[in-house]
Amino acid sequence: MKKVKFRHSTTRLLILSAIFLFSFSDFAFSQEGDVAPAEAQAQEEAATAPESDLGDPVNGKSLFNTLCAACHKPYSKGIGPALHGVTDKYSREWLNSWIRNSSAMIASGDAQAIAIYEEYNKTPMPAFPALTDVEIGDMLAYVETPKPEPVAAAGPAAAGETGAGVGGVSNNIILVILAFVLLMLLLILFLVNKTLRKFAVASGVELPAKKERGTPIWKAFVQNQFLVLVTSVIVLLAAGYFVYGFFMQVGIDQGYQPIQPIHYSHKIHAGDNQIDCKFCHSSARVSKHSGIPSLNVCMNCHISIGEVAAETATEEYSKEFYDNEITKLYDAVGWDPESQSYTGETKPVKWVRIHNLPDFAYFNHSQHVSVGQIDCQTCHGPIQEMEIVYQDAPLTMGWCINCHRETNVKMEGNEYYEKIHEELSNKYGVEELTAAQLGGLECAKCHY
Repeated sequence: MKKVKFRHSTTRLLILSAIFLFSFSDFAFSQEGDVAPAEAQAQEEAATAPESDLGDPVNGKSLFNTLCAACHKPYSKGIGPALHGVTDKYSREWLNSWIRNSSAMIASGDAQAIAIYEEYNKTPMPAFPALTDVEIGDMLAYVETPKPEPVAAAGPAAAGETGAGVGGVSNNIILVILAFVLLMLLLILFLVNKTLRKFAVASGVELPAKKERGTPIWKAFVQNQFLVLVTSVIVLLAAGYFVYGFFMQVGIDQGYQPIQPIHYSHKIHAGDNQIDCKFCHSSARVSKHSGIPSLNVCMNCHISIGEVAAETATEEYSKEFYDNEITKLYDAVGWDPESQSYTGETKPVKWVRIHNLPDFAYFNHSQHVSVGQIDCQTCHGPIQEMEIVYQDAPLTMGWCINCHRETNVKMEGNEYYEKIHEELSNKYGVEELTAAQLGGLECAKCHY
């Protein structure tokens, strides 16, 4: 009889088909991803280039943000009224006079000026006598720009919510179809192989016999006592290493990144707006703890900032998302943006603590921040780049000791160390002293 060997050309066909299908899916998804940014860019250009008879809204936006944004908003109340639609209520001449010198109009007895002054708690409006009619027209053109419709942020989150894919078909559905096709190909391969074997047996074709197996590997391994001994030692050492590593990680929360009840972006505040960390965490200068900022600190700015600029939006976080978080802040402090007053109904915010040292370890923020003049980023990492804060350093005993050994203490202008600097410098024969040389490795410094 003739022996036959199967070359399994069907297997090769299956592999080629799978490569083709996945290549097609990648191409389709990339095409879908290329179209969305183009549409978004077109909408953005249409929204940022409105036409107006009053003036140039682009220049007006720049002037408005510089002179007026602290008290006014185009579409909602601030310290002053919402300005969208103001040209329908008042004449252009009246607006020019009011913007240049509102106090003079109130003193002259103008009824409209007095009504606005009384409605907004008799808060005086700064005078801008240097503004020209053209500049005022530009600002009016900006505030009269129609409110843009909210556009869903592009990116993975938006794509996941809409489920958009090729031709409006969900990406998940396409993946299910591809998986079904591959499963069918595997089934066909199995049936074809089985059928060919039956044909071979019916035709008297001798199939290649299975090779006789030798001694099983596990049996040969067990019979070799040297290999068993060496393997046992390696397994025990490896197990001990991993058990030791596991227990050494207990209580270490490096990378811990909880979700807070109100989203606070350090990237926007400390990064983009360059707000000093100690403006909010003022206790760090004088106290053991850095302190949780009171919501009144937030309201110093957000009493006027109820909405973020459109430029703040990213692929991951839309403008509507940030505005909603500001609404949560208002709800917590009991602030009514419509009446511009506090309701008296407050709610506690249950912030989630991120950095937490054991109770037996003493750490004083003021000693490091005020006396040692250490930057916050030394321990907390690039906080100005974090959208959601996480624990950057391990905060272990070894990590702190290494810092004390390597960090030179800043002596210039530091009265705390002036008296002992010269004595210790002579003792160690160095110009600069580390925290360790000042006693930073003594057990009682951190454990008492």
